[in-house]
Amino acid sequence: MDKIRALNVFRRVVELGSFKGAAEDLNLSKAAISKNINELEGYLQNPLINRTTRKLHITENGQLYYNQVCNVLDSLKHADLSVIESSHTLKGSLKISAPMSLGIIEINPIVCAFMELNPELSIELVMSDQYIDLIEQGVDIAIRGGGELNNSSLRSRKLIDMRRVLCASPHYLAQSEPLTTPDDLIKHKCLIYSFSSSARRWLFKNQDQIKEVELSQGAYVVNNGLALKQTACLGHGIILIPRLFIRDELEKKELVEVLPEWKAGNHSLYMVYPYHKEQSHKVREFIDFVVNHFENKNIL
Repeated sequence: MDKIRALNVFRRVVELGSFKGAAEDLNLSKAAISKNINELEGYLQNPLINRTTRKLHITENGQLYYNQVCNVLDSLKHADLSVIESSHTLKGSLKISAPMSLGIIEINPIVCAFMELNPELSIELVMSDQYIDLIEQGVDIAIRGGGELNNSSLRSRKLIDMRRVLCASPHYLAQSEPLTTPDDLIKHKCLIYSFSSSARRWLFKNQDQIKEVELSQGAYVVNNGLALKQTACLGHGIILIPRLFIRDELEKKELVEVLPEWKAGNHSLYMVYPYHKEQSHKVREFIDFVVNHFENKNIL
């Protein structure tokens, strides 16, 4: 039995929940995956995974073993990286995840600048507004909104607070009812970003006053920030969006801020990464590079 291979196979079977998924991830046959698990269980003289026709269930001993196996494999990887990355030249690969709109506007140019400084590093940038499981997808770093982590194996570092702006096109405002308070929004066409944690609940504050507006339905619902902005520019309604996305449109008067005295909560941006990546030189370098970018550039 190749012990290291068997441990890696066991780890990925547990994390992906299937022999087939682990086989595809490790580029092995399903038979090879099964053989490694069987040999490992035989060596330990304990069942680690209970197989049924529909699902795998890790045993109590299997869960304890998995936790320790992860620590061992991560320590081995860190030991390798400490030697491989001992020089100042970053090598290998880096997989990064970012929301689509933010990725296009801000993150992709940062990645390009980082690649210029590190030509021997291979980077994969995955842009999607949907939630991505970093561990399952093998992502080194994710840039995402919101700081709450529902997975203890993840760490986060705050980048910035992005101010959100309520705005619409001059054409839409000219032909619509007056908007003097957030309560008036229920009479207007509101354009909604579907992946927002508060898609139909908009909260505003004006000094000591707080108003929460419940939007029963939107005139238009979309899962992409750039599409949302485009729709607003074409005069179809009001949007609540990070100012970063609409700086040019505000400057060109294609969009106009409404109810500026009523402030919506900021949208916080974080870098999230698996805890075992903390010691990776290339991960630390990229995180510092992105943090430095946002600290030295006025994007709000």
